[in-house]
Amino acid sequence: MSDQHEKPSHADAARHANEHAGEQHDDQASTASVRRARFSLIWLIPILVVAIAAYLGWETISRRGPEITLEFETADGITAGQTQVKHKAVGLGTVESVGLSKDLQRVEIRVQMSAQAKPFLTNNAQFWVVRPRLSGASVSGLDTLVSGAYIAVDPGAAGGAPQDHFKGLEAPPGVRSDEPGRTYTLMTSDVGSISQGAPVFFRSVVVGEVLGYTMPPGGRGLVPIQVFIRQPYDEYLRADTRFWNVSGIRADLDGGSLHIQIASLQAVLSGGVEFGLPEQRRDKAAPPAPDNAVFKLYDDKEDADIAGYRERLQMVTYFQSSVKGLGPGSPVDMFGLQVGNVTDVKLQLDRRTGDARVRVAMEIQPERVFTDDEVNQGSMVQITQALVNNGLRAETDSGNLLTGSTVISFGFVPNVKPEKIVMEGDAIVLPSKAGGFNGIIDSVSTVAAKIATMPLAQIGDNLNDLLAHTDSTVNGPQLKQAIGQLTATLRNVQDLAAHADRGLTPLLQRLPQIADQLQQTVQHANETLAAYGGNSQFSYSLKQTLNQLGETARSLRLLAEFLKRHPSSLLFGRSTP
Repeated sequence: MSDQHEKPSHADAARHANEHAGEQHDDQASTASVRRARFSLIWLIPILVVAIAAYLGWETISRRGPEITLEFETADGITAGQTQVKHKAVGLGTVESVGLSKDLQRVEIRVQMSAQAKPFLTNNAQFWVVRPRLSGASVSGLDTLVSGAYIAVDPGAAGGAPQDHFKGLEAPPGVRSDEPGRTYTLMTSDVGSISQGAPVFFRSVVVGEVLGYTMPPGGRGLVPIQVFIRQPYDEYLRADTRFWNVSGIRADLDGGSLHIQIASLQAVLSGGVEFGLPEQRRDKAAPPAPDNAVFKLYDDKEDADIAGYRERLQMVTYFQSSVKGLGPGSPVDMFGLQVGNVTDVKLQLDRRTGDARVRVAMEIQPERVFTDDEVNQGSMVQITQALVNNGLRAETDSGNLLTGSTVISFGFVPNVKPEKIVMEGDAIVLPSKAGGFNGIIDSVSTVAAKIATMPLAQIGDNLNDLLAHTDSTVNGPQLKQAIGQLTATLRNVQDLAAHADRGLTPLLQRLPQIADQLQQTVQHANETLAAYGGNSQFSYSLKQTLNQLGETARSLRLLAEFLKRHPSSLLFGRSTP
């Protein structure tokens, strides 16, 4: 108890301390002055953090460009948050989201572009997805096998209207906006194997490519093909430049040898187009071809060369024989050298008379033959008339035995009457004749027709009858007897000639006997001939022989009588009165 009174409690001590402190505070408050607070370095850390955050935010906002929407057929290879938009390998944006359009037909891709891309986001810009792609003989986008697909952009020409919604290309464009060169259009009736990206050649050097083609309205008419020619090769094009198709492999049988032409492997797979320098002429050269000029695309180089001839002479000829294998474009040659081409082949039937013939229209290029500039329609008519007077005729000839093609050949026919050529409008009508195999067939047919008119059956019957009667006559006893008597008579004549020098008296005595024997022989022969009968050639020949023998017998009889009356004539000859 005493200890408790000696030591105060903790509560008392605290109260006592507070009272003492209160007294001191009151004393200080009445005597203290105001002091300025010091800045603590610790506040630099949050301030610096806020400043950095504000700078980064401002930097991000300042670099952030517009948001655009791209439409594609498919989103193959595109991933939100990863796929980038690039131009010349420089990133210009990132894909934010990938979704379908409202009609579920296309893919809509939202892309956050950078501020650097804002100037060229116009209606001239083009977007496409870069993937591994095989087109013809070219392969592109192989780098995306490792890095993945990305969206490429071509800014296009400057000055376009701003735009934030684009329809992407399904294939890369053939030409970039920053590539120097010019674009031209080729018109053709058949595209063939020409495809987008096909090369354009100049003297076997690739100088451009095919951008694509569009079908005409309704699918009728010529098809326009857009091509791009790079600089400086575009300066070679003139207003009269000619393009031709070099797609695939071309094989020709010319001069008995096989010619195979291949432009390049790429042209074989994807097609190709080639052009050449026009021929230099005496007159002023054609002006350079302007941008977007239109040219005709020819099927091959031969057709393109033909188009370079300015002078054209129209000719027409008619055939009444087969023209199988002949068609528009078939060559027209003279002595094996081409002078023109067939432009039309048409069958004509006359309903009134029932006649049929084939009308063949031709286009002759006089510049293939004449090198001067004085060749015109009037002079060619005179030249053609002179050639026709010398026998010039048009005929069909085999162009190739393997392919069965036919050509028109101008040849000269000897010993023909001159003909006056006629005009059919502006075309010269040239006389024709069947030629080649058709001419041979026509000649054989003519000979066969003449043989068919011969009475072969009657001739055969007469020959059979002649042989039958000849056999019976030759083997008959009368002819044998007549021949025996004739042989004896001839033997006597020979004996007369052999013993003429032995004396004239025996000869004179035997002449009447020889004449009688010969007369009897002729008589027997006539009886035999009468028995044979008929009007055959054998009968006619035998009758002539017997007549001659009869004349011989009469001459011998007259000789015998004359010698009897004038025996001295053998020595002195026959005296003249």
